[in-house]
Amino acid sequence: MTEAPRPDALHELVVVANRLPVDARTLPDGATEWVTSPGGLVTAMESVMRTVDSGAWVGWAGSAGEAPEPFEADGMSLYPVALAQEEVEKYYEGFSNATLWPLYHDVIVDPEFHRTWWDAYVAANRRFAKAAAAVTEPGGIVWVHDYQLQLVPQMIRETRSDVRIGFFNHIPFPPVELFSQLPKRNQILRGLLGSDVVGFQRESDAQNFVAAVRKLLGHHVDGQRITVPGLGSAPAREVVAHTFPISIDTQAVSALTEDEQIRARARQLREDLGNPEKIVLGVDRLDYTKGIRHRLKAWGELLNDGAVDPREVVMVQVATPSRERVEAYRQLRDEVELTVGRINGDHAPIGRPAVSYLHRSFDRREMTALFMAADVVLVTALRDGMNLVAKEYVASRADEQGVLVLSEFAGAADELRAAIRVNPHDIDDLKSAILRALKLPEEEQREAMTSLRRQVVDHDVQAWAHAFLQELEQVGRPESTTVPVRLAGNEAPGPDALAAALEAFAEVPRILVASDFDGVLAPIVADRHAVEADHRSLGALRELAEMDGAAVALVSGRALTNLDHHTRMPSSVVLVGSHGAEVGALPPWMHAEVLDSAALTMTEEKEHLLASITRTLHRIAAAHPGAEVETKPAAAVLHTRNARGRGGTNATEAALEYAQTLPDVTVTPGKEVVEFSVVDTSKGIAVEALARASAADAILYLGDDVTDESVFGRLGERDLGIKVGEGDTAAHHRVADPEAVREVLTRMAELRRSA
Repeated sequence: MTEAPRPDALHELVVVANRLPVDARTLPDGATEWVTSPGGLVTAMESVMRTVDSGAWVGWAGSAGEAPEPFEADGMSLYPVALAQEEVEKYYEGFSNATLWPLYHDVIVDPEFHRTWWDAYVAANRRFAKAAAAVTEPGGIVWVHDYQLQLVPQMIRETRSDVRIGFFNHIPFPPVELFSQLPKRNQILRGLLGSDVVGFQRESDAQNFVAAVRKLLGHHVDGQRITVPGLGSAPAREVVAHTFPISIDTQAVSALTEDEQIRARARQLREDLGNPEKIVLGVDRLDYTKGIRHRLKAWGELLNDGAVDPREVVMVQVATPSRERVEAYRQLRDEVELTVGRINGDHAPIGRPAVSYLHRSFDRREMTALFMAADVVLVTALRDGMNLVAKEYVASRADEQGVLVLSEFAGAADELRAAIRVNPHDIDDLKSAILRALKLPEEEQREAMTSLRRQVVDHDVQAWAHAFLQELEQVGRPESTTVPVRLAGNEAPGPDALAAALEAFAEVPRILVASDFDGVLAPIVADRHAVEADHRSLGALRELAEMDGAAVALVSGRALTNLDHHTRMPSSVVLVGSHGAEVGALPPWMHAEVLDSAALTMTEEKEHLLASITRTLHRIAAAHPGAEVETKPAAAVLHTRNARGRGGTNATEAALEYAQTLPDVTVTPGKEVVEFSVVDTSKGIAVEALARASAADAILYLGDDVTDESVFGRLGERDLGIKVGEGDTAAHHRVADPEAVREVLTRMAELRRSA
C-alpha cells in the first residue's frame, strides 16, 4: 500500500467491479499489505490498467464495515466502496450469488427470490455508481464489470451523461425464457442499457440479451444495435450489444514458463506425486457450475472399471475456496470431500493418492508450475462464461505438449476448437474424453497445442481490451463504408507471388475457404437462371471440405434455395445466401450459435417495409423494359443486366435515388444489380462469423463484385483475398476469370492434400 491519490484526482478510465484487484493481508507488526487477488477478472484487467495514463479501479475491499481510504497499489488508483455486513449477506451472497448466479447458469441449482435482497442490490449498486462518477474526468470512460453491478450503468448516466459507459458481462446471459423468471427483470435490462456498449463472452449471450430487450421492453432492435427511446425531450440513444471473448496476459505467462525456479518446481511436483506416468489436473473455484462432481464421478468409474491404473496415473484437483457462507457451496464442499475420500479409500496405492485434493488458493507461480507438470487438464464446467484456466494452461505449454479436455458449455470452447470437446453432463462421454487424452500420441498433442497456442497468443487480454474500448470510442459515430484499395484497375502481383501465397496459406493449421458464386465459380450470363458452375471448382471445394482443419463456404447474393439448386453441395460445405441474411445447414463440428447473429430475423414491420420496397422496384422495372425484380426472404433486388439501351443505367439511378428515402434499409449496388435488404448484414459480416464458428486461423476468399469488398476490407495479414476480374479492390491478389479460379482451388486442394 502506498500513498493515497490526490483528493481531486480524476481519471480517463475508471473500472468498476465488485471487488478491488487486491486483498488485504495483515503483517506480523499489524501493518496491512495489499496483494493481488485471484480470479479471472483481476488477472485479465491488471495488465490493461497499467497501459493507461490515468486509470482507477472502484470496488469493494472484501471485508464488511468501513472502507479503507483510497490508495495506490501496483500502479493503480484504488477507491474502496464500503459494504455493511447486512449488505454483504443480501446484495452479494443473496441477490448476486443466490439469485442471479444460478439463474444465469441455466438454473443448475434453483435461484432464490427475496425482495429485501433486491433492495440491498439497488442500494449497493448506487454506492458503486456514485463512487465511479465522482472520479471520472469529463468525457472519460467508465467500464463496469459483471452481474453484481448491472444497475450501475444507468445510475452513472443519470448524473454523468458526458461519459462513455461500457458494461462487460463475464458470465453467461440466459435465454429469455429463463431470464423472464427474474422478478425485477426489466429494471436489470434498463440498468444495462444505460451503457453505450454491452459486451458478452459468447454470441449466444449477446443474442439472449437482445432477445430479452426486444421481448420484455419492446425496444427497436436492428442486428446488434438497440434503440433506447429518450424520455421527455431527450433524444433516443443507440446501444451496441457485442461479443468480446476475454483472454489472459500471455506475455506474463510466457515469462513465468521461462523462470528456472518454476521449471524446477514443475519437476518437483511430479516427484512429490511419485513420478506417475500421467498427471491429470483440474483447477476450479469450488462452485457447482464447474462440474467437479461430474468429473470425480467419471474418474471414480474409470478406476472402478480398471481403465486407469492409480499406480500410473494420478489426478490433482485444485478447488479454490469460494462463497463459503452460501449454503449451496458448503454442501458442495462436503460432497466433493466425501467423494475424494471414498475414491482414495477404494483405489489409492500406499504412499500415493488416486486423487490429490487441494482446497486452497495458489499464486500464479505455483499454478504455472502445476500447468507445466500436468499431462492433461480437465476444464469440464457445466456452464461457464469463458473459463480462463483453459487459456492459462495453453499459454503455459511452451513445449507444445499436454492435452486440454474442454466442456462445450464453456465460452472458451468457441475459440479453443483443437481441444478435446466434451459434454460434461454425459459421464460416459467424459470418461471417453479422459481416456483419449491420456492416450493421445505426442505428435497429435503437438499439432493440437500449436493451434491452441496460436489462438491464445494472437487474442490476448490486450487485444480483448483494445477491441472493447475501441468499440466504446466509436459508439454513436457513423460507420465508415470505405475499404482500403490495395489493387487499382487491373493491377495484379505476378503469378509467382500468388503461388507463394497459396503455399504459405496451405500450411496454416485451420483454414476457411470461402467464395462468391456468380463471376467466380460460374461465369456471369444474361439469364441468371441458366448459370452453370465450373464442376472442377466445385469438386475442389468438396474435396477441401472433407480435409481436417478446413472449412468451406459459398457466400452469394443469391437466395439460399437458388444457390443450393445451382451447386448441389454436400452438407460439409456451408451455403450463405442473400449476402449473409440466410445461412444454410452447418457441419456438426461447426459452432452454430456463432452464426445466429447473421440468421434471418424478420419482424412484421420489416415485412411491411419489404413489401413496399418490392412494389416500388416493380414500378421502376416496368418503366425500363428488361429490368427485373427478384424477391428474397429479407430483400428485394433490381436486376438491370437485360435492360434495353440506357435502361439499365437509368433504372439503377432511379433505384439509388429511391434508396435515399430509406434510412433504415441496407442498399448494396453491384454489377448491374441493386439490392435492398431490410436485415442489416453483409458478406463481410457473414465471413467473419463463419471464421469464428470454424475457429479458422486464416481465411481464403475469392470474389468479383463490389459486395465482396466487405470481405476483402476485413481480411488480416494472414488471410488471402483474391479478386476475380478487373476493378479497384482491397484484395491482395487478382486472377482473371473463373477458369483461373479453378486453378487456384485445385492447387489449394493439392497443397492441403500433400501437407
